Amino acid sequence: MSDFTSNFWSFYVAGITIIGIVACGLLLWITSRKKVEATADNTTGHVWDEDLTEMNNPMPRWWMWLFIITLVFGAGYLAAYPGLGTFKGKLGWTQLGEYQAEVDKANAELQPLYARFEAMQPQEMAADTAAMAIGERLFMNNCAQCHGSDARGSKGFPNLADGDWLHGGAPDQIQKTIHDGRIGVMPPMAAAVGSPEDVRNLTHYVLSLSGSPHDSLKASLGKSKFTACAACHGMDGKGNVALGAPNLTDDIWLHGWGEAAITAMINNGKTNEMPAQTGKLTDAQIKVLTAYVWGLSNKAGAPR
Repeated sequence: MSDFTSNFWSFYVAGITIIGIVACGLLLWITSRKKVEATADNTTGHVWDEDLTEMNNPMPRWWMWLFIITLVFGAGYLAAYPGLGTFKGKLGWTQLGEYQAEVDKANAELQPLYARFEAMQPQEMAADTAAMAIGERLFMNNCAQCHGSDARGSKGFPNLADGDWLHGGAPDQIQKTIHDGRIGVMPPMAAAVGSPEDVRNLTHYVLSLSGSPHDSLKASLGKSKFTACAACHGMDGKGNVALGAPNLTDDIWLHGWGEAAITAMINNGKTNEMPAQTGKLTDAQIKVLTAYVWGLSNKAGAPR
């Protein structure tokens, strides 16, 4: 990775670019100084295939000036725009700046479209067909890549169409998640639990909390070990919205179900991230998207 984070390639590309321009200029200068003595019939004296004679006609002046203009333009372009390694150019142009300008222009043009939703609550927007149509497009463009086009998620990506919420399913909680993002951390707990056999017993106790198939004897032995988990999940295993700790009693498993999956989670832990959308979407867009996501699990308020 050091090859891509060092300045070597910047200087390498800049060097080739400068050498190329200088070499073209030098080639033009050398060829312009070389004169071919013509014979009386204005030929160079070179004959091929018995009768194919090379005439002594110099390159047209306009062609040569086009070549010179190209060199001057190339030098001017490199001075004005970034092209010489880390040099940013005199105009300060960047791809990011141009992208942001286009986004700002698009947001300004779309502002009247979102203006009618400013005074509406998420619950009201969830029953508004136009708002939900916009929310669906926002979801497809920004959320479906992880949560799926039907919002039902997949392994490691929460289902947004049910009533199970790690950080709460109220509109303000959903909006905060979209706006600021979330980072969920389940630390490796094997050292706190004990031996591999203790971990296995704890796994069966966790399975028993949701009524999943388990070994009742191992579950009874693992119950006392659950105290290492209770700080986040609670003694009853119903989780903690403030911490984003999952409810272990509802038989909904974000990272896989069964003895092997739960044991791996206890041993290795897990870190999940929901990226913040605040720099990507406007506040108005986040508000409409919040209403759409809330409506997915509150179908009574959503359009049918």
